[in-house]
Amino acid sequence: MLIGNSSLADLARLRHGVRRMRVSSWDPTGGNDDYWTFRPGEERDLAVLAGPGCIRHLWMTMESHEPAWPRQIVLRMWWDGEPLPSVEVPIGDFFGLGHGIVKCFSSLPLQMSPQDGRAFNCWFPMPFAAQARLAVTNESPGDHVLYFYIDYETYSVDAVTTLVEEYGRFHAQWRRQNPTDGWADLSRRGDSTYLERAWRTPNLDGAGNYVILEARGRGHYVGCHLDIDCFQRQLCDWYGEGDDMIFVDDEPWPPRLHGTGTEDYMNLAYGPTQEYHGLYHGLVVYSGGQEWPWGGKNSIYRYHIEDPIYFEKSIRVTIEHGHGNKQSNDYSSTAYWYQTEPHAPFPPLPPVMERLPRTGTGPDCVLRAGPA
Repeated sequence: MLIGNSSLADLARLRHGVRRMRVSSWDPTGGNDDYWTFRPGEERDLAVLAGPGCIRHLWMTMESHEPAWPRQIVLRMWWDGEPLPSVEVPIGDFFGLGHGIVKCFSSLPLQMSPQDGRAFNCWFPMPFAAQARLAVTNESPGDHVLYFYIDYETYSVDAVTTLVEEYGRFHAQWRRQNPTDGWADLSRRGDSTYLERAWRTPNLDGAGNYVILEARGRGHYVGCHLDIDCFQRQLCDWYGEGDDMIFVDDEPWPPRLHGTGTEDYMNLAYGPTQEYHGLYHGLVVYSGGQEWPWGGKNSIYRYHIEDPIYFEKSIRVTIEHGHGNKQSNDYSSTAYWYQTEPHAPFPPLPPVMERLPRTGTGPDCVLRAGPA
């Protein structure tokens, strides 16, 4: 095994030809200005690393006076000189939490730590054979201060073949549909006959599902977080009746992996209203109240660390937005996976104004970037 196992039992194993390295924002003058300042619109490479090697840990903390700044700063990564980034995600979402929120939580691969969740950590291994490049872009109207560590290891040249043939490249992608295209007639909310028919309306192709990931090539999907803002009362106030459907290798209906509900896929149960964060799954943000238990912002995650979903040709990870896709809410997500290169082009990252979170319950309540 080239990239060491991280389990406690494996710590005693001696490894040869491995060097631990770091790039950080330390002040080269010897002073204490251990940060980089990004002006509005500025993009800078954090690091360009020579391979063969593997990034083992990222730590970042930031300061900005802009509202919802975690959605306005973009993190990108490229492997082995590829022309298109394999990672392209707003920085807060990359580290595991959407809605432009920072908050303490702990999963195995991603963590936000004290104070108040402002210390971002990523433990996904990111191998590369020839080169790794990481860049940050400030798309906010104000300055952005960034502190960072990029901890990685390098290997001897004879590791290149193994890294090419046996290890996929890390990928992460952000998506949003705001609102989802629900078909429910809200004017018939009190019509019991209509409600019963809506409850039983079948979905037998998954065509209208929210898409978390669509990728082509060979690799394995390792999970996602899903960020839902319920801004409009639906026929069913609970958002989680939507089933997960994961289509592998262009196989026909029914999908190889078909679930029973949104909270079920996230390893939760019974319309959860309790925040929880575990190694592989959790509900990090719950904003409901007695009048509407699931209204407002919700963030849930499921990481397939022990059970990756493998694909040889393609994968399409989807989930219904309400049973049969009848609900219209604000859905966004970040998917994480490994695959061979080249990867298919990502959908264009929406401009910053289309990434900002909602601030109210109306269809147009979206936070503004900077002065109105």
